[in-house]
Amino acid sequence: MNRRNALKLLTGSAAAAVLGPSPSLKADSVEWKTAVGLNGFMSSSKKYDKTFPIWEVLDYSARTGFDGVELVRGWPQGNYPLPDQSGRIAALKRLYDAYGLQVFSIQTGAGGAFSANAEMRQRWLRGMQNQLKFAKAVGCDCIGMWPGGRLRGQTLDEAIGHIAESFREVAKMGDDMGIITAFEIEPPFIFNTEQSLRQILEKANDSRVKTIYDSSHFDLMNKSVGNPHEMLQRIGVENIGYVHFTDTDGSLRDGGTSKHLAAGDGHIDVAASFKTLKDGGFNGWIMIDSWQIPDPYDASTKGLKAIKSGMRE
Repeated sequence: MNRRNALKLLTGSAAAAVLGPSPSLKADSVEWKTAVGLNGFMSSSKKYDKTFPIWEVLDYSARTGFDGVELVRGWPQGNYPLPDQSGRIAALKRLYDAYGLQVFSIQTGAGGAFSANAEMRQRWLRGMQNQLKFAKAVGCDCIGMWPGGRLRGQTLDEAIGHIAESFREVAKMGDDMGIITAFEIEPPFIFNTEQSLRQILEKANDSRVKTIYDSSHFDLMNKSVGNPHEMLQRIGVENIGYVHFTDTDGSLRDGGTSKHLAAGDGHIDVAASFKTLKDGGFNGWIMIDSWQIPDPYDASTKGLKAIKSGMRE
């Protein structure tokens, strides 16, 4: 037995110990891939002055049965390698391979995607081409984009037109590499409503342009009533590239974004979210987003248990 197979066997045993015995999956059950988000550990370490050694995070992820990890820029150390830095990329990939984990996605900024300046938008696209090349080299299936920033002398409608065009171009590049490109909007951004999200998708007019279903952000955009799946149904599961799963109480954190909570600690209808994804034919990655949660290990364990339950229902 090689090292990777041994790790997978160990991972499966550990997951059973953490989650308890599970009944056989139904024939029509989905098999979503699950991931830990390093953004949760980064944000929690900063907010609560905690230390999460990367080897400890990866060991936890492997032992509890996760399939992969989403990287975040700058944590635990340094920016992503450039696509021509093959030695750095190989070393990074070996780290995750050693734990039997796939780097399924990387987080990137997208402020330049809606710049009023055409050359700035082109510069962003060139940067994204490099990001995609790195993502491909490290083994990603997806890449996430976060369009923060100001309007900078344009109207909201103009910004939506610019970002839709940029996302359409980067989606073409991603498709050529076999990578799903997906964007996320949230409360602090100028794009922070269901209407803005729908307009971006409609103006892009390309099925390769996807968005991220973050249940906490969708809850706020759906009047904070605990039913983010209602907005998910309106947006359409077919438009979801991948999922950032979290619970929430419908309020904002002091940093301005929606409060993330461990599954079961908030007010959302968790089962309805997973049923909506399943009924809509979603077949991809679900990442546990433990942004600024004091104990991201606890949140990840509870989230994984909820996903497994959703797959069985």
